[in-house]
Amino acid sequence: MSAGPTSTSPTTSPTGSAAAPDAPRVDPALVAALRADLDGWTVESVTDLVGPVAHAALGREQVVPVLRATEARPEPVAALLRLFVLWLPVPRSVVDRALPRLGTDGARRLGLVDAAGEGPDDAVRALVDLRPYGAVDAGGSADWWVVSDLGELATGGALRPDHVLGVGGASTMLARCTPRRPVGRVLDLGTGCGVQALHASRHARSVVATDISRRALAMAALTWALNAAGPAAPSATVDLRPGSLLEPVAGERFDLVVSNPPFVITPRTDGVTTYEYRDGGLEGDEIVRRLVTGAGAVLAPGGTAVMLGNWEHRSGVPWQERVGGWLDDAARAAEERGDGPLDAWVVQREVQDPAEYAEMWIRDGGTSGGPQHDALYAAWLDDFERRAVEGVGFGVVVLRRPAAGPAGAAGPGRPLRRVEDVRAPLDAPLGEHVAAVLDAHAWLARTDDAALAAARLRVAPDVTEERHHRPGEEDPSVVLLRQGGGYGRGVRAGTALAGLVGACDGDLPVGAIVGALADLLDVPADALAAEVLPDVRGLVLDGFLTPAG
Repeated sequence: MSAGPTSTSPTTSPTGSAAAPDAPRVDPALVAALRADLDGWTVESVTDLVGPVAHAALGREQVVPVLRATEARPEPVAALLRLFVLWLPVPRSVVDRALPRLGTDGARRLGLVDAAGEGPDDAVRALVDLRPYGAVDAGGSADWWVVSDLGELATGGALRPDHVLGVGGASTMLARCTPRRPVGRVLDLGTGCGVQALHASRHARSVVATDISRRALAMAALTWALNAAGPAAPSATVDLRPGSLLEPVAGERFDLVVSNPPFVITPRTDGVTTYEYRDGGLEGDEIVRRLVTGAGAVLAPGGTAVMLGNWEHRSGVPWQERVGGWLDDAARAAEERGDGPLDAWVVQREVQDPAEYAEMWIRDGGTSGGPQHDALYAAWLDDFERRAVEGVGFGVVVLRRPAAGPAGAAGPGRPLRRVEDVRAPLDAPLGEHVAAVLDAHAWLARTDDAALAAARLRVAPDVTEERHHRPGEEDPSVVLLRQGGGYGRGVRAGTALAGLVGACDGDLPVGAIVGALADLLDVPADALAAEVLPDVRGLVLDGFLTPAG
């Protein structure tokens, strides 16, 4: 998540840098042995061993059920779980059986473990978190292994400032929201342990992964090397680069940019630790503003950027207006570069009040309940008060540089500009929906009302209709169109719009359907078209209706 960079092959440390202190290393022969030993150690095999209840508890960082389930179990999966996931001391002889090719000595040379001695009963402890990751995105699923730092449960104290975070809720959300269509070059800005680069590797020719933390780049290099063979092996090349924000790729262009940047709003106050994986070192939400306004500079024609971020809700200024101002700045910068209009779509997924936000990130740093807790809490609240912050939003920012010509949802020449709050729970990957909305926007940009009336549309297969009747009444008082996929939107439809959508089977042009409805409702066709065509545009943009071909 930290926004830094380096250049490497999957089997070397970042170009031009000394190895990060006490970080794991990449030795091709030892990594190959480890990969062979881990074969079969998947999320599924862990669940089979400990059961779904214990596995779900582990996802909530509750270890007691897994401790009980793995106690005295002889399987290698149990030993690997206790060593690398529960961070327990494991006898050397047990580690050697679980890693028969690599052994304790090989794991120590890679920087994965530390051994108390050479005897079979001497304790071996993990120095890193190494666990299976069941990846899910719009391109399907994959089984990988991810290397990161030990968490608070293992260390029993505050995290180190250069802590490298593993896979969490934010990183999985970003992976699920990213389009997975084939592309050439991908930039993973703030790669952390390298998980977004892995996701991108399945549909890109090359990936540049950057991070300000050399320790993170070392973790990412090992993660990449460890997954470099097998059915889910990366098909792309990787280039790991150190540096801040967009500096390592200045002057370059990418077809896709993904970023889980250090967006956490942390007080810039003495005594408040700055964690590289989450803190960008700037006041408030400035780092997210800089990314939003600057990311367009590295987008190739047709390129898309998908980024996570926090933004402040300040007293007297609607958050949509504030974040919308960032989009204005990004659009002006794109025009000045001669890149043309820049499409922008911001979806806010969550809002926390200042106290909730402070509590969450104090706990995340491993200092909750410690002697520093009250002072940290006060520092956060003081920081928010200085800028009149009433809440903090979290969500996804999507930018796109159109491939050619202007783009617009409401008519030719108007770029997509959407800033909205969508809180519905999301289960399925959204990447294809994001790509489809951008495609629909481009189609609407070149489709005026006359062309829309001539178009044949179909109702998307995930759309359903709900009719609500008052008791005893024959006609519905409310008709709702529901989207099963995407953001699960619901649209209230009047009689005419509901009738039009119901008739969109790809056979008749929209104009013909409007004419038939006008006759049925005994209203002028022109007036009805003026009423429903803007709504039809909205339904096409959101994926309720799609062009028939």
